[in-house]
Order: sequence, then C-alpha cells, then structure tokens
Amino acid sequence: MDKKGMLDAMVAHYTSGNKAKFAQLLGVSAQTISAWGARNTFDSELIYTKCIGLSPDWLLTGEGSMLRVNDAPTSEPIPSINQEYKGAPYFNVDFIGGFEFVFNDQTQLPDYYINYPPYNKPGVMWCNLTGHSMEPEISNGDVIALKEVKSPIEYLPAGEIYGIITDDYRTVKRIRPGAQKGFVRLIPANKSPEFCEQEIPVEMIRRVFAVLGSIRKFF
Repeated sequence: MDKKGMLDAMVAHYTSGNKAKFAQLLGVSAQTISAWGARNTFDSELIYTKCIGLSPDWLLTGEGSMLRVNDAPTSEPIPSINQEYKGAPYFNVDFIGGFEFVFNDQTQLPDYYINYPPYNKPGVMWCNLTGHSMEPEISNGDVIALKEVKSPIEYLPAGEIYGIITDDYRTVKRIRPGAQKGFVRLIPANKSPEFCEQEIPVEMIRRVFAVLGSIRKFF
C-alpha cells in the first residue's frame, strides 16, 4: 500500500473518513492532509504519537495489519469515534481538575460517539478532563468515562473518583466524608502543594458521576 492509500485508511478508521477531523487529531491543518495525499507522503512520527493502536511496522512498510495485534488470541480493543450511535456519546464539556469556575450550561448534544467496548454500556458518556489535580491517575486533556449515580452522596463508596457538579463548577476528585456533618471532602490525586483538599456542603452538589476510566484524547 502506498502512502496515499495508508493515509486514506487512517482517516477512515480514526475519524470515519473526515479529513478535517483527522487534521484536528494530528494538530495540523486540513491543507497539510491534502498536501500529504497529493505528494504520497506523511509525517510518520507525528501520526504514530497521535493515533492510538497504530502498528509501527505497518506505518513504516504499509504491509500487514494497520493496527497493533497482541500476541494473545484476541487483541485489545481500540477506541474509535463515529457519528453512527456506536458506543457511548462524547460531550465536548469540561470537568476541571481543580476548582476553577466553569459555566454549567455547556453543550448538551454529543459531538461524536466513542466506540470502546469496555465502556459501551447504558448510561455511560465521555467528557473532557482539564487541569492537573488528578495526575498522575488522570492527565490533563484526557477523556473520562462517566456514569451518573443516583444514590445519596453520603452512601457512595468512599475513596473512589467522582465527577461533581455544583451550580458554579464541575470538578473531578476522590470523595471522603467531611469532618463536619453534611459535608464531603474532595481530595486531589496530585500531591503538589498547589493542590489541596476542600470540604463542601452536600447541599451544594447537584449531580454526581462515577468516573469509570479515562483514555488519552485521540480526536
């Protein structure tokens, strides 16, 4: 397979054939993608760092499977995006790894669907995590899988990671009971002095989401 054919195959797999979205994934202009196709070339190093699951051998030779295959009988599932309702919806909404103010009226419509079998479950959705307070467990720029929980926050398993929505902000933290009755303690994973624990009254919390997992943003 020549470079143009390989480029077309990657665009088809990672962004459902949308070259503009593939350019966004790589952090280049759409004109760059078009120029690569016209010249039968591309930036292999850049593509390999941005495209999850891509086989380095295929990228160099154009031969074999485009995606990495484990030695095990079944390969590890690889996330992909689509607009065909396959998987769980991705909302371009920011949860903050900190306590910065963020408008809570961000978009209600999913941009895409992320097809990643471990999280293709009813009620799961994907959002952005910005900020550094949950590093190294969850990194700035990761996409997090969330599922809303309806149980009162006082009865949720302590020490787990949750997404919290108040009237003023969204944040992702570990939760433990507060020192005061009617409060919960929000605990960052990052032990740097700039990040500290905070107690807030339960009555401030409007919605709670269990954080099921995270992936590096790939689109």
